[in-house]
Amino acid sequence: MKIKLFCNAGMSTSMLVTKMQDAAKKRGLDVEIKAYPEGELANEITDCSIALLGPQIGFQLEKFKKICEPNHVPVGVIPMMDYGMMNGEGALEFALNLKK
Repeated sequence: MKIKLFCNAGMSTSMLVTKMQDAAKKRGLDVEIKAYPEGELANEITDCSIALLGPQIGFQLEKFKKICEPNHVPVGVIPMMDYGMMNGEGALEFALNLKK
């Protein structure tokens, strides 16, 4: 499973990626989690299982749904609390719930 996080430049989500990777490892999940700038979403969606948006670009959710849905990729905005607290477990759980 590949979870990709997108934000303005892909920098702020990089810290959250590390926390999510740690949470996935503790759960024994085989997932690849990476961060990208929002401009990469259209190129990165083809081999993506779940797309997450940073809260700072959450207002663009409908725009990104138009790219993700035809590719059968669930997309959602990382909850502000999980993002702000760098809660990798919470963000991972949010991502997995999108896939259900």
